[in-house]
Amino acid sequence: MTSLTPTAAQTATDLVTHLAAEQKSAEVTDWAARIGWLVGLVLFVALVYWLMREGWKWRGTLQGDLPALPAAPDEPGEARLTMTGRYHGSTTAGQWLDRIVAHGLGTRSKAELTLTDTGLDVVRPGAADFFVPRARLREARLDKGIAGKVLSEGGLLVVTWEHGDRLIDSGFRSDRAAEHTEWVATLNRMIDKSNDTEGAR
Repeated sequence: MTSLTPTAAQTATDLVTHLAAEQKSAEVTDWAARIGWLVGLVLFVALVYWLMREGWKWRGTLQGDLPALPAAPDEPGEARLTMTGRYHGSTTAGQWLDRIVAHGLGTRSKAELTLTDTGLDVVRPGAADFFVPRARLREARLDKGIAGKVLSEGGLLVVTWEHGDRLIDSGFRSDRAAEHTEWVATLNRMIDKSNDTEGAR
């Protein structure tokens, strides 16, 4: 059996003591640096949010020529179709990233749609309601995206309508997506009939 010399034993003892001291003196968390990083991150997020808000307001100012949204008539007539779902926004027709924000059209919300012979009534809890007269309806189609919202193919009902001197695409998604096809067919029949009536005059 090999025995340790006093020098070797002392060296081993010193090594164990050194390792124990290293474990005890592990680096203390630098809380000041961490708090500084956290404050910097919060300020950066706040700046980005402020810039987005200012951009939204600026876009609304540019669209200041858009007339006020029409209100539903007192007697809209019998409902042809009704739908509950979500309103996902409006854009300049054919430009799905050019969001319309004036008069609250940029606010996503729940929506209740009612189609009558007089037009399309859009009721939005917590946001501005609007009405599209039948004569202003231009097209209805199925699509998959509008103004930053992308869904599955055909997951969005897009209604094109005229307001002031603009053509606007408004996107809706029903709580029962299977209804979209019926809405597209009924709206386009109404639009074609309106166009035939106008042409006959």
